[in-house]
Amino acid sequence: MPTATLSIIYGLASALVWGAGDFCGGLATKQTNVYRVVLLAHGLGVVIMAACALLFHERAPTPSDLFFGVTGGIAGLVGLLAFYQGLSQGNMGVTAPVAAIVTAVIPIVVGAVKEGAPPPLQLLGFGLALAAVWLLAGSTNLASARWREFRLPVLAGMGFALFYVLFDNVGVGSVFWPLTGARIASVLILGLIVGRAPRKGFPARTQWPIVALAGLFDAAGNIFFVLAAQAGRLDIAAVLSSLYPATTLLLARFLLDERLTPLQRWGAGLAVAALMMIAA
Repeated sequence: MPTATLSIIYGLASALVWGAGDFCGGLATKQTNVYRVVLLAHGLGVVIMAACALLFHERAPTPSDLFFGVTGGIAGLVGLLAFYQGLSQGNMGVTAPVAAIVTAVIPIVVGAVKEGAPPPLQLLGFGLALAAVWLLAGSTNLASARWREFRLPVLAGMGFALFYVLFDNVGVGSVFWPLTGARIASVLILGLIVGRAPRKGFPARTQWPIVALAGLFDAAGNIFFVLAAQAGRLDIAAVLSSLYPATTLLLARFLLDERLTPLQRWGAGLAVAALMMIAA
């Protein structure tokens, strides 16, 4: 199978499982402190990544691979903390779409600089994908938003995008060990944050399965993204992975009976059109 096709398949797989992870994480954080949920999910990620590295006999990582893995993990965690902080301030209509767009745009620019501009049809597909992400993320109240309300969403998007860009520099064939380093870094930082807070709010045992699913899907999403970036272009991997809100919304629709807004339906349609153009 051509590597370009593999990149598209892996990118879509990343969006599917990342969206499922967000759905499970959202359910878990309704009753529990978000940082503790992320800490447990990322802790499980360490185990999953290390186990996969041993199971598939992945070669020992180079210092460069570990550097990009650890710094990518820190960048992703900064993005995640900024994202949740923005949501906690009641700015979901600003935080989600702005962070999603910044996350996708930066890798597109970096990919064009490193690998040249993509074909016109794929470029048009990128544009439709950005519009789809914007609509799926629920862009509302932007006209009335103040400039300072954009700071956290932009920081979140930059953190997520930097994760993409840094992991694009990891050597081909080195997947699980750099991701293990990324998760260890995030667990250590989150452990310090949680350790300074009162000892309460850890998930009850009844929530452990949903937290475990969130960690499993998050780990799988990271693996598929790295595979997508290594098999093809960074911009394609990043744009397709950024369509994960579609999965979250579909799961909410069918499992929680939450209705999609008209704009989100348009977003889903644009996502399908974007996929056809990118894959052409």
